[in-house]
Amino acid sequence: MQNIPFYQEEFISFLKQYKTDKEPASLYDPITYILHLGGKRLRPVLTLMTAEIFNANYKTALNAALSIEVFHNFSLVHDDIMDDAPLRRGNQTVHEKWDVNTGILSGDAMLIMAYQLFENYEPEVFRDLARLFSKTALEVCEGQQYDVDFENRDDVTIPEYLKMIEYKTAVLVGAAMQMGAIVAKASKAEQEGIYNFGRNLGIAFQLQDDYLDAFGDPKTFGKQVGGDIIENKKTFLYLKALEFSEAEQQQELQDLFSVSPTDSNDKVQSVKQLFISSGAARATTKEIESYTKQAFSVLDALDISDNEKDLLRQFGENLMTRKV
Repeated sequence: MQNIPFYQEEFISFLKQYKTDKEPASLYDPITYILHLGGKRLRPVLTLMTAEIFNANYKTALNAALSIEVFHNFSLVHDDIMDDAPLRRGNQTVHEKWDVNTGILSGDAMLIMAYQLFENYEPEVFRDLARLFSKTALEVCEGQQYDVDFENRDDVTIPEYLKMIEYKTAVLVGAAMQMGAIVAKASKAEQEGIYNFGRNLGIAFQLQDDYLDAFGDPKTFGKQVGGDIIENKKTFLYLKALEFSEAEQQQELQDLFSVSPTDSNDKVQSVKQLFISSGAARATTKEIESYTKQAFSVLDALDISDNEKDLLRQFGENLMTRKV
């Protein structure tokens, strides 16, 4: 089994060979743009790693890994439209660089292209990959709708929020790992175990993303810091701040989140201060650590070598402490 940078390099090399320079250019140029905009390549790396964990050559999982990456980027293109986000990975979002209609249509094409990549597998593997992919893609849509719904609700609970990020983000991490196991023809029990490891890691990953949205370094985060605050998103930080605050601070926070989205540095700084003073910032970092430990607990139960467990544990620890 190789190290993480090796899988990243192999995946990027495979991605570069993926033909997206087709006609009409107005449809495919945005796809090429978003796919080559960088990013952590977290999900495809997990697919390749998992295939080797279950005794397959990582190269057999490259098409499944690419499918996950194409789908993930499709979801980002549409998410950025819904959020009216100006930046993605430090660059213009697709709908800003082109227009909203182009973003919608190019995103639709990416979803279809993601499915097409399964055609490179034998029928049984194709069936299992497509079944998992369809289930996961629908859950991602459900998670995105929960996220939208929560913007207009003042009674969102912590369990509801955790379910939303599980569907919107974590299930795709779990699916990325299970796809590697499917390609390797691992047992159903092994597939389920590695999926649950990825799912818990995915929740920790999204909580860390929420935290970095407020407290990350703009030079390394790649997105607009404070974007969730500007958009009045009721993240784990916000919900915990409400839970921990006295009535006066609760009202102040709710007032700040009741105005129309505005790119106000004063608003962002005021909310961040409430996140810190209430203890919400610290509670969020503890929750990230908790879900990471849950992932490691699942990992300990898997029948794989200690070296493989150590590599996955290192991967999880890096996610928990990342700055980007």
